[in-house]
Amino acid sequence: MVKLCVAGAAGRMGNAIIAEAIMKGHQIVGVIEAPNTSGIGKSLKELNIANSATKILSSDKLNEALANSDVYISFTTPAAEVLNIPIVANQGKRIILGTTGFTLEQTRQVVAAMSGKVPAVFSPNFSVGVNILFKIVEALKAFPLGYDFSLSEIHHTGKKDAPSGTAKKLEQIVSQIRGYSKTVYGREGISPRQPAELESVAIRAGGVPGIHDVIVAGPYEMLRIEHIAFSRNVFAQGAVYAADWLSKQSEPKVFSMADVLGLT
Repeated sequence: MVKLCVAGAAGRMGNAIIAEAIMKGHQIVGVIEAPNTSGIGKSLKELNIANSATKILSSDKLNEALANSDVYISFTTPAAEVLNIPIVANQGKRIILGTTGFTLEQTRQVVAAMSGKVPAVFSPNFSVGVNILFKIVEALKAFPLGYDFSLSEIHHTGKKDAPSGTAKKLEQIVSQIRGYSKTVYGREGISPRQPAELESVAIRAGGVPGIHDVIVAGPYEMLRIEHIAFSRNVFAQGAVYAADWLSKQSEPKVFSMADVLGLT
């Protein structure tokens, strides 16, 4: 049994993580939400989130929420985690960080706060299938010259960052294996594709949890690899699986989901 502190506990991802963790036999010992969020001071049971007496605390009481936990899990906002992660690391708690939308400077700050201090898993996507997709895409370097790579992703209308963290990771992998030096996010007017360009398109529609496509097209054939998330529960499933794995790690470094799944 792993004792968890969950950030954003009253949100949809927080709800999903709590439900998955309890189903797997883990214990929710701490939960936090942004200050002034309705529900602060009430228990998970009172809010019909879970059959637990653990009360939601304001994030300014993070130290208290962390006290009895083994692992901190967060899928919140970059601004919140730039503040929270150093506090968690200074308490020596392991970290599962699934928040996306960090700027380069914010990424540097949170990685620096974790590195050399605590075992952590920082990933743009905790889906098992997506992380296997990352590995598959690395093998696409076998395509000869003359094949073009394009990416597309679809998410719900409430998603704030575009492209998604997963799309950015795919852009990084493809650009590295194909030598692309520029990414084009959509086209308009007269805009023929140039050899050094990678195309990446983001669509926001309805309640789609997440669809990612990798397209490789040559003059006579096309390969299309698609990952579809049916529910945000897939991210909760991966995060809880990673938390279980992380609870057994002692090396103070920032791991990836590839490490968790043995893909490295």
